[in-house]
Amino acid sequence: MAGHWTRGAAGAVLAVVVAGAAAGCSDDSGNASGTASKAATAAASAASSLASRGTDALASASAQAKRKLDEAKGGVNAKGEVALGSATIGSDGKASAKVTAKNTATSAKSFAVQVNFTDTNGNLLDVTVVTLKNVAAGATGDATVTSNRKLTGQVKAVVGTALRY
Repeated sequence: MAGHWTRGAAGAVLAVVVAGAAAGCSDDSGNASGTASKAATAAASAASSLASRGTDALASASAQAKRKLDEAKGGVNAKGEVALGSATIGSDGKASAKVTAKNTATSAKSFAVQVNFTDTNGNLLDVTVVTLKNVAAGATGDATVTSNRKLTGQVKAVVGTALRY
């Protein structure tokens, strides 16, 4: 899914290169096709590299999120007890959102919440887990979740998994 986003960015780079070639870009010898071919090759290489880095980063973030969720031994589904605020992009380029968990249990509990950062089409851009520790019975706990990497465009925060333990 992250590949969709990175391929889109790479496609935009390639489109600019192709548009430049169509406009008659040429090297010093007047060879427009040679310059376009070199630029297209460079753009394709950059696009492939960008897609690979995006996919690798998302795979790493997903694996890390799974490890954190696995630490919530004996956790029960608490997705209905968790609410997220709107995602905002900070000055560092990372997305963040407020996480609120309501503890409906009769004793203090902790929550592990996986937050998926998506684009407006629902494509996964990043994933991370935040832990809210020792939320008192009947109380709510708040935390802020931040993406692992810089994200651009309109980003949404969506609860992927929420465990109370």
